[in-house]
Amino acid sequence: MLYTPAFAALYVTNLLIVASFAGFFLFPLFITAHGGNETDIGLLMGCFALASAACRPWISEMIDRIGRKRSYTLGSLIMTLAPLFYLPLSGDITNFFWPLMFLRVIHGIGLAICFTAIFTFIVDLIPPTRLNEGIGMFGTSGLIGMAIGPAMAELMIKFGGFSALFLEAALFAGIGLLLHLPVTETKREITERLNGVGFFSLLKQPKHLRVALIAGIFGFGLAATGTFVTPLAAKKGIVFISSYYLAYSAAAVGIRFIAGRIADRFGENRLLPWGVLLSAIGMFGLPFCDSRGLLIISGLLSGAGHGLVFPALNAMAIRGEAYELRGKVTGIFTGSIDGGAFVGSLLLGVIGELAGLETLFYFAAIFMLLALPLLRLRVR
Repeated sequence: MLYTPAFAALYVTNLLIVASFAGFFLFPLFITAHGGNETDIGLLMGCFALASAACRPWISEMIDRIGRKRSYTLGSLIMTLAPLFYLPLSGDITNFFWPLMFLRVIHGIGLAICFTAIFTFIVDLIPPTRLNEGIGMFGTSGLIGMAIGPAMAELMIKFGGFSALFLEAALFAGIGLLLHLPVTETKREITERLNGVGFFSLLKQPKHLRVALIAGIFGFGLAATGTFVTPLAAKKGIVFISSYYLAYSAAAVGIRFIAGRIADRFGENRLLPWGVLLSAIGMFGLPFCDSRGLLIISGLLSGAGHGLVFPALNAMAIRGEAYELRGKVTGIFTGSIDGGAFVGSLLLGVIGELAGLETLFYFAAIFMLLALPLLRLRVR
């Protein structure tokens, strides 16, 4: 059975943790309000992703060693406390840049633990014959969180300032921390031979190396949409910036109601190229958005691409893997996305500073298309 009470509890938990994180899609407004520029945005958003990616090998080992639930509890505790430490920051950004960067690193580690642990946790509960459907439908929790987070953040900033945003992020994560506690972890017999296989040994295998490269490219694209849509829309004077993320999430959720079962029947390779193309088209259209309507259309296209790529690539990575390797495999997948997001935030921030915000979206869209030849490779 797929849709169990444990599945539902983890679904709501993940929604709230992602909503807490996604509120920080509007964090570039905090940076610019305190005197920062596009390079500062790229560095401070990018170090979050770098920390999340760099710690993945150790997080993955921890999840396979101490368990999914204990690891998730630690991650969600960090996600609850971290937003509170943003509250004292005030004045010009040069006065607190390095403490803020350190805080962003800790925050990123917390999110890395949560994402890796919960996607490993949920795969243990999904029947193998419904892997794409299960991952896809569970993933809608994150997409709904991605819609709720920026929308609530925009309201909090408007009526209560940035302090209200940070308190709301802590509240969401705190509720998520409490909700997952009653869920019982699935225990399985562990094969010591496989349990000794390390993160980097798996990464060298052709299958996981290809998944890592494609996931890194996907993460690079997410850096563009997650970091630079807000300053682009603000520059063009578009109000209600979160409408982009609402459209993005709505498309990504909607497409999963049909995509998961199709992928389970015909295979992930059939769907992934379409997801890559839709994501690239959505990003390429962003520089032309001079109204809320066009911003929504771009969000729908990129969101549909995300809705196809993420679950299919996740299923490709985890399919057929032993229980004691799933934490590491999930760490490779999610860590590669974060690694791509870090490189994207840093490089796109520099491109935006030198050539303008519009140019960075053209670059991101072209880079996204590099995933297509990788998808044509045949590996065991």
